[in-house]
Amino acid sequence: MKKKSKIIWGISILLILLIGPALPFLFIKGQYTFSEFWQMFFTKIFSWDAFVGAFVPIISAIPMTLEITIIAMFFGLVLGLLLALVKINKIPLLNQIRALFVSFIRGTPIIVQLFLTYTGLPLILKAINMNYGTSFNINAIPASLLVMFTFALNEAAYNSETIRSAIQSVDKGQIEAAKALGMTSVQTFKRVIIPEAATVATAPLGNALLGLLKSTSLAFVAGVVEMTAKAQIIGGSSLRIFEPYLALAVVYWAICIVIEVLIHQLEKKLEIKSPDGKNKNSARISLSENPFSNQ
Repeated sequence: MKKKSKIIWGISILLILLIGPALPFLFIKGQYTFSEFWQMFFTKIFSWDAFVGAFVPIISAIPMTLEITIIAMFFGLVLGLLLALVKINKIPLLNQIRALFVSFIRGTPIIVQLFLTYTGLPLILKAINMNYGTSFNINAIPASLLVMFTFALNEAAYNSETIRSAIQSVDKGQIEAAKALGMTSVQTFKRVIIPEAATVATAPLGNALLGLLKSTSLAFVAGVVEMTAKAQIIGGSSLRIFEPYLALAVVYWAICIVIEVLIHQLEKKLEIKSPDGKNKNSARISLSENPFSNQ
């Protein structure tokens, strides 16, 4: 499809999406005219003041949301890399424990994992106190730390498979060439495997980061006041539920757009170019041509 045709199709679909919802009001007569209906909607149904006023408290909770996201993703990547290496090298016993851990994390909802952490750690500390006479106090542990711990474990389970597949996608010929040049296994891993695997894993790990950001909306079940908790508080105090959540959706959307741009820039920076200037780590097939015509 030519670029001009794509633009025309895009504009047509956008107009349909914008005009479509208004068509029933143009052909089906109700109690109000088209202009009267929307005037009534924005004065009696939807509150602009509640919508605009929700942004300030929601935005004030962005640091907590980003703190949970960044810290959990960092430790999720580190632990995910270790789990990936355990699987690749098939280390006895550790590989079996890894498989059990990954299966459990991927087979249970994140909200259940949050409840298990939030309610299970006090029981563990209580048992330790009773057995050893210690005086550990679960109340001294911030709820946000428990949430970060849970999300880090969850991310590690999913990231381990992404990282493993990225590492195993590196051409074995390049690894053998690096070793032939006298590089040690550690040097080969740092200089050859990691750079190439990073280009492959950036996009899926970026998607995982966006998913983690949105999953932090469940942190309120552990008593952490992040953006979603703020929207709930605003809705409960003002009795206007829709407007705060609409503002929350806009804030989440804006943050995700910024992260998507940063991930795209990181992908471009990590691209490994071949001598002919083409991207070595991706293959593109034009849909306007027969990919087998030159064979």
